[in-house]
Amino acid sequence: MSIKPLIILPDPILRTVSKPVERVDAPLQKLADDMLATMYDAPGIGLAAIQVGEPLRMLVIDLAKEDETPAPLVFINPQVLGSSDERSVYEEGCLSIPDYYAEVERPATVRVSYLDRDGKTQEIEADGLLATCLQHEIDHLDGVLFIDHISKLKRDMVVKKFKKLARDRQPARMVG
Repeated sequence: MSIKPLIILPDPILRTVSKPVERVDAPLQKLADDMLATMYDAPGIGLAAIQVGEPLRMLVIDLAKEDETPAPLVFINPQVLGSSDERSVYEEGCLSIPDYYAEVERPATVRVSYLDRDGKTQEIEADGLLATCLQHEIDHLDGVLFIDHISKLKRDMVVKKFKKLARDRQPARMVG
């Protein structure tokens, strides 16, 4: 397993709509393992393939606490089949928008179909943090960021901050 560099806002690749995975094979499983290593290293609880520059409909999640045994989940071609009318609010963050958190309201429960790491069709009914994490990561696959669920004023401030940080990271250009 290798740790991949994370794509950070304002990189436009984060707005890419990811393509469905055609087949589950060894290279895709290696990508899932690399994504898990990257997520654990960050550290985070979820990561979409687009966040490591791969526009594929795949995400990984592990909600185990630090002192618990890891419980990695791999979701390939996840699709929300239904969601509750009941809402829940969680403070969300994102590895592609480091050190920024905001409360986001989403459906409290979701039903999702997907292929697992072995290419077998699965379905899960999720609530609580898992439901929030699944929705957050599936949004990534559609080019949507969690800041798209907050007010335009706050979103514009965050984007402006990250554009400035990106400019500041650019090496100085020599003239002459």
